Amino acid sequence: MKTTARAALAAVLTGALLAVTPAAFAADHDRGGYQGLQSALDQAISGAGLPGAMAEVKNGGSTWFGQAGTADLASSQKLDPQDRFRIGSTTKTFVATVLLQLEAEHKLNLDDSVEQWLPGLVDGNGYDGSKITIRQLLDHTSGIANFATSDSVEHDFNGPAFLQHRFDSFTPRQLVELAISVKPSFAPGTGWEYSDTNYVLAGMIVERVTGRSLSQEITDRFVKPLHLRNTYEPTGDDTRIHGPHGRFYSKLGILDDATAPFYDVTELNPSWGYGSGDMISTVGDLNTFFQALLKGLLLPPAQMDEMFVMQDPGTKWIPATHYGLGIASVDLSCGKVWGMGGAIDGSWSYTFGTRDGRHTLSTEVNGDWANGAQLGPISVFTAELEAEFCGNGTHG
Repeated sequence: MKTTARAALAAVLTGALLAVTPAAFAADHDRGGYQGLQSALDQAISGAGLPGAMAEVKNGGSTWFGQAGTADLASSQKLDPQDRFRIGSTTKTFVATVLLQLEAEHKLNLDDSVEQWLPGLVDGNGYDGSKITIRQLLDHTSGIANFATSDSVEHDFNGPAFLQHRFDSFTPRQLVELAISVKPSFAPGTGWEYSDTNYVLAGMIVERVTGRSLSQEITDRFVKPLHLRNTYEPTGDDTRIHGPHGRFYSKLGILDDATAPFYDVTELNPSWGYGSGDMISTVGDLNTFFQALLKGLLLPPAQMDEMFVMQDPGTKWIPATHYGLGIASVDLSCGKVWGMGGAIDGSWSYTFGTRDGRHTLSTEVNGDWANGAQLGPISVFTAELEAEFCGNGTHG
């Protein structure tokens, strides 16, 4: 996640619940097709002022793709289902699922302490890693500060300074050190606050437990078996997006001002997103991953139950959202959908669906603002979810 938008947004990416059956969602398409969703995409360009927007829906055995605007302002090329983009905090769902699989394999317990696996790393300045559990990392109840709130990151990555520092390199250990330079937000287990540092530590624990890189674990556990051919975690200081992609534009943390200038930030060093926001994927691959997850194909029932114990962030996050272990829920006017969202400089995305995984929507925009909307593209995604799952707005 970006820093400016990242602190405001770090708090911005996920959801909550009502009781509606998947059949109720699907029935809307029998009445009106995908006109409402396409209208929401069109409005992302004409109303929110974004460069481009795309969405893919998987509903039972059918797939639909729609797009509006452009993938590249210089060439006016259209967005394509194969276009890759940075998925931001949706990375967290992959990491949480790895840890839950490791628990199912009896290689760790979610109630193990951080100190047990990373001795001496989270210590001092009010921190005690022996009192923080893996579970508290995954559901953001650890109290560990977000490294984005440290003085040096606030100075170097906010506003125009980001353009000068976007190729800076960080190791996971450096990110943790930046975080613990800031006092804890609260005692472990006594509050909730979205913190990318939690998932930096989660990724480090995966590597300590397995003796392999986080990238290798994600590849072997999800990318290969699910045939996610467009999904990967960058390694080292790789600043490029490999494979087909457009360009990505940022207003450097200004989320709602139509007059603010924007910049091409397609190339950047995502090392600060290790474990928390650095992965690259496509709308199709994200739909495939979340359908498999929601259908219970990636985790045994016990771990699924753990993943879906939801925390209520209250006013500390996106309205009408709750957070589990790397998974979120969003309350819509007609019910609840589950998935995750991600924000990084120039690219925001959402992937949500019905609890049985039968019906999912994955969407991405290649700009990090929305004219007149305090939460940036969240307003665009909410309109898409309402149109697709509830038939609201201009849908059929």
